[in-house]
Amino acid sequence: MAIARSRSSFALSLHVAAFFAIVHHVASVTTAAAPSTDTAPFLDCLAAHLPSGAVYTPASQSYTSVLECSIKNLLFVTPATPTPIAIVAATRASHVQHAVRCGARHGVRVRPRSGGHDYEGLSYRSLSAARPFAVVDLPALRAVRVDVRSETAWVGSGATLGELYYAIANHSAGLGFPGGVGPTVGVGGHLSGGGFGLLLRKHGLAADNVIDAIIVDAKGRLLDRAAMGEDLFWAIRGGGGGSFGIVLSWKLRLVRVPATVTVFTIHRPRNQSATALITRWQQVAPVLPRDVFLRVVLQNQDAQFESLYLGTCAGLAATMSRSFPELSMKPEDCIEMSWIQSVLYFAFYGTGKPMELLLDRGTKPERYFKAKSDYVTEPIPGHVWESTWSWLLKDGAGLLIMDPYGGRMRRVAPSATPFPHRRELYNLQYYGFWFKNGTEESEKHIGWIRGLHREMEPYVSKNPTGAYVNYRDLDLGVNDDDDNAVNGYEKARVWGETYFKANFERLAAVKAKVDPHDFFRNEQTIPPLSSSWKGLSHG
Repeated sequence: MAIARSRSSFALSLHVAAFFAIVHHVASVTTAAAPSTDTAPFLDCLAAHLPSGAVYTPASQSYTSVLECSIKNLLFVTPATPTPIAIVAATRASHVQHAVRCGARHGVRVRPRSGGHDYEGLSYRSLSAARPFAVVDLPALRAVRVDVRSETAWVGSGATLGELYYAIANHSAGLGFPGGVGPTVGVGGHLSGGGFGLLLRKHGLAADNVIDAIIVDAKGRLLDRAAMGEDLFWAIRGGGGGSFGIVLSWKLRLVRVPATVTVFTIHRPRNQSATALITRWQQVAPVLPRDVFLRVVLQNQDAQFESLYLGTCAGLAATMSRSFPELSMKPEDCIEMSWIQSVLYFAFYGTGKPMELLLDRGTKPERYFKAKSDYVTEPIPGHVWESTWSWLLKDGAGLLIMDPYGGRMRRVAPSATPFPHRRELYNLQYYGFWFKNGTEESEKHIGWIRGLHREMEPYVSKNPTGAYVNYRDLDLGVNDDDDNAVNGYEKARVWGETYFKANFERLAAVKAKVDPHDFFRNEQTIPPLSSSWKGLSHG
């Protein structure tokens, strides 16, 4: 028996103080069971330890609706998509623990799903039907407890960013959190990959502001930061979801926001010097004062400049006049509002929106979607941007988003968390959306993204090329189930160093320590670093 500090019942209210009064023995699984295609023992184990209403199998009447309720991409809602043999709709920590123990005992891996976005659907689908898997669904673990006095909050992994922002604003107009723009993004996945948004130049990544967490590890133990140790705590704050355990909740350091913030959205068409403005933006945006965030969205033949400023319109106008006069921003371009109103503004592109919109999680997938990402370390020449306009006229064209770094990001070491892209100028994102079904339609849009991504390859980061793990991209490479430890690690380096650079080896070393049998595994999870590979690489 292994002894671990744990919570015997992690209710939705997240009574943090009660956790430290509960110390008990937790049964652990010391070795992972061999892979098995006989799933009956696993399902019997779930039935023996979980209430019947918490487990859904393909035979369950509600299985399809439960599976699809958190899917945002119609690409992965097809009869040919391998789906889980069971979905555990967890409402307390013990449900997650039993699912992990049953899976480890009977050779069925489990994948956590927090209920937000998942670019490649790896939290609920597999590329192969040969290896059965189950999903532990976390949307019921979504409570948010804000402590205004300590400027902290505990949030369940099943909450969305919208729910988190709503709860913070309901407690204090002077506090916020530096997470992403999309209100339907799941907190668990967002924090697991690092998480960035419009406050990153002032306050860094979302994961930089995580100060504690509760995780179920590969042995089914419930651990807080002190119990899991600093290596694992380092890994879960940017190492990508699903590799090291199932994080149930996170303690966040909230940040102070001013009573008034200012936003603007300025359009500059291609025929109104958009190319020159984009070229200049690359030099300006990363070195603006930390209170200013200025991103660019390119679509059709239009460059859309979007800004959030932590201050008044007068302050933003003065900054733009001094640092980026070419944009010709005027005071009438900007709108003053509260921080939470700015969240609604960027999420829904408008003013006067009710806060309750942030609580809408969405009910079903409505579109097809593909994305890729790059990091840019040197400004891309103007002639490249000029040629990019022709790509945005092609049939199947999507859009580009450029989010600048600098500010607080440059003051944090690339090894401080697994997220290594601290020194880059900006993140470049490629998006495609479409609504018609059919292979030809999908190939057209995906082909556009891949083609433009190749076109930009000479001008983005190299050795290795960089990408953001929360924008999962299976084009970079995948794990194979039949890989041995040495080959598996070597193969995973292809995509792993793209996401994590030099931090990838440390992540794999943590994996070997906390999940040596690779129980938490999907097509792009961190593999354990084997002693054999370490000998080859350092000997």
